[in-house]
Amino acid sequence: QVQLVESGGGLVQAGGSLKLSCAASGSFFSINRMGWYRQAPGKQRELVAAVTSGGTTNYAASVKGRFTISRDKNTVYVQMNSLKPEDTAVYYCNADITPSGSSRYMVYAYWGQGTQVTVSS
Repeated sequence: QVQLVESGGGLVQAGGSLKLSCAASGSFFSINRMGWYRQAPGKQRELVAAVTSGGTTNYAASVKGRFTISRDKNTVYVQMNSLKPEDTAVYYCNADITPSGSSRYMVYAYWGQGTQVTVSS
C-alpha cells in the first residue's frame, strides 16, 4: 500500500516561512514526478511546484522566487518564504508512482491527505 504522508503546515504571519515535507512509503518500483498542489476555499486545486526524478522543477508564477521545491529520494519538500495571505490553502502532496505488483509501465497518481497552511496579515 503506497502512502504519501505530509507534515509541516501551520499558522504563520505574512512574510514568514514554512517548510512542508511529504514522504512516500510502501512498496513501489519507482517514483517519477513529485509535487505540491494547493486548494483555497472556493477555488480549484492548483499546481504550486513539481520536481521530476531527474531534478527538473517547475513553479506556479505566483510562487516563483518565493518557494523552492526539493527532493531527497522518496521525500519531497517545499520551502515557502515571504508568505502572503493569498498563500493560505490546504496543500496536497502528489506523486506519480509505479507500485510493486503492477506492470512497470503503469504509473498512478497518489495524493497525500493535505496539510493546512494559514498566513495571517
